Formats: sequence, C-alpha cells, structure tokens
Amino acid sequence: MTGNIIELSQARIAQKNFTVLSDVNLSIPCGKFCYLIGKTGSGKSSLLKVLYGQLPLKDGTGNVAGFALQSLKQADIPALRRKLGIVFQDFQLLTDRSVDKNLKFVLQATGWKENSKISTRIDEVLDSVNMLPKKAKMPHELSGGEQQRIAIARALLNKPELILADEPTGNLDPETSNEIMELLQKVAAENNAAVIMATHDYHMIHNHPADAIRCLNGQVSMLSSSELFE
Repeated sequence: MTGNIIELSQARIAQKNFTVLSDVNLSIPCGKFCYLIGKTGSGKSSLLKVLYGQLPLKDGTGNVAGFALQSLKQADIPALRRKLGIVFQDFQLLTDRSVDKNLKFVLQATGWKENSKISTRIDEVLDSVNMLPKKAKMPHELSGGEQQRIAIARALLNKPELILADEPTGNLDPETSNEIMELLQKVAAENNAAVIMATHDYHMIHNHPADAIRCLNGQVSMLSSSELFE
C-alpha cells in the first residue's frame, strides 16, 4: 500500500457523550514510525480505539487502511482488524493455552483454514521476534519481556499495514523496554508497516528519536523529533 495509512479530517473523538478530542486532522504515511504522547487522560487510548474500530468516529471523516471510519459498521470491524496489528500494555495472551495455540487461535479466528499454512506462519512470526524456542511454553512460564515479544508476534500474524501499540513497554523494566522498542522498529521496517506507539517514556523517545502525535487540551498536533525536546 502507498500513500497514507491513516487520514483523519475534522474528526471528533468521544467517550459516550464526552468529547475527548476535537477537530483532529492527522495524516500518517504508510511505513512511518511515530509516537503517541500526552498525559494520562489526554485521549491517547481513545484515539487508538477509534483507529481500530472499538469507538465510533463521532464527527468528521477518517480512513484507516482503506476503511472509512465514519461509515464503519460492526460487520466491517473484523476485516479492518485483519489489516492491523494491536499490541497492549498487559499482553492479553490467553493464559490457558501455549504460545503456539495462542497464535493459532488468532489465525483461525481471522479465517485461516490450512493447518500447514498456519504452522508455517506461526513459526515465521516467532522467529522474527526471536521466540521460536518458546513455542510450546505457557504464558506464565515467560517473563514480561518475552510475553510482549509474543504479543508483537501475534500482531504480525496477518502481515498488518499498521501496528497500534498502546503503552507496550509500560509494565517492563528499562532494559527490556529498550529491547521491545528496537524490536518494534525492526519488524515495522521489515514488514513496511506503519507504527503508532503510545508511550510516557521520554527517555526512550530521546534514545530512539521519531516524530510524535501529541494529545494536549483536547487537541492533536504532529511534532517532529527535534521539536519534542525544545
């Protein structure tokens, strides 16, 4: 895909009847890595939820991976999410099954039928995050960093055009956070996927400079990496 993976114009983002962000104008090119910053409660998670279809777009227009958000129907959401990879702070792995079966569940839920292709794809994504030897492990047998690597592998299963990462290093120590950050950048480049990564960690932003979307006082603005620390 070429052009912009995300386009929002005069968008209003709301939780129930409360407007969280208004007059949002945002364009993110395919393959771009950027941060999503702002204080707790500033609207970062609400913005991400609109992008992956959990919250409806209240006003304005939006397009994500070819899907018009203003007319998105409930039946369209699975197809939209097949074009996205979503990584959460708390991993959200299924605790009652192995890494392999966690990933198999996602592929089957998104329409994969052939066991040989499922197995091959699982091995590919686990290898890309250096977790192939942990394939048979249960989530509780893994460290936090290893669980997040599995969550990133899960996000890559359907070769997404866009990865949305909501505080993916929030529960990790600084060294592991740095490893996850480098991994996200690597897999995004290898897959030509755009990444929006919500974070509070300015130390990590300083070490891995990139442009940022800032949520502040109900507004959204785009900052270059140099503007972030002015």
